[in-house]
Amino acid sequence: MRILRKKYARVIDMNKRKLALGDRNIVGARVTEARSMQGLLQKDLLAKLQVKGVDISLPALSLLEGQKRPVSDIELKALAEVLQADIRWLLGMI
Repeated sequence: MRILRKKYARVIDMNKRKLALGDRNIVGARVTEARSMQGLLQKDLLAKLQVKGVDISLPALSLLEGQKRPVSDIELKALAEVLQADIRWLLGMI
């Protein structure tokens, strides 16, 4: 059981954000929150976005979530649809 706890703790540590959030968008933190609440990995979210016609790379999504990259209106719309989130919520308005 101890080995599992150590391994689990290590996985949690690996997934913690290493850098402070940027200021290039306001939706990144909410995208991360919605994705995590649905149990989606970044690669799962990317696959769903590709089905919607939005093709971004894993590093680009990571930068988006870290608020280090601007988000286009097309990406915002697709993210809201894929994550089943209100665009206003993603924008922090509600």
